[in-house]
Amino acid sequence: MESVSPPHPFRVEQLTTTHDQQGFRCGVEALDRYLKQQAGQDATRNTATVFVLTSDSHTIVGFYTLSALSIPCADIPATFQKKLPRTPIPATLLGRMAVSESHRGQRLGGWLLMNALHTAYLASQTVASWAVVIDAKQGAKDFYLKYGFAPFLDDGDRLFLPMTSIANSTSIGG
Repeated sequence: MESVSPPHPFRVEQLTTTHDQQGFRCGVEALDRYLKQQAGQDATRNTATVFVLTSDSHTIVGFYTLSALSIPCADIPATFQKKLPRTPIPATLLGRMAVSESHRGQRLGGWLLMNALHTAYLASQTVASWAVVIDAKQGAKDFYLKYGFAPFLDDGDRLFLPMTSIANSTSIGG
């Protein structure tokens, strides 16, 4: 897996009012609209934590969101069910992730994913979380599959990566 150290000159910060949400454009209307209209409210209401990639604490180059999630054990493949209780399993939802159009082709999407996984892994050491879950948007599923995510049983676009897999990655967990 890729490094979680930010590529120079970028850093990850939690979204604040100093970040220019209105100036962000990734080319996916739903993601642009979310960052401009909803992200701040989600952060204020504590329904999602919004992380932004920036070099100047103003311009947003990319972003992702993390929140708590509960998944039915019956929804994951049997090989994973064997070692889990039959009750809902705690997980971390990587709800949204995007890189600005102006920074495409710089491998920042993969880096943002690694940072999100690292952040989720660290949080799971304090608040239990069995996996990171994503709902892959059209065209994004292959991106996540190459990082080791696996599909849920009944929803091939909902993917998960167990925390044990993240912990076993030398650049994430160790």
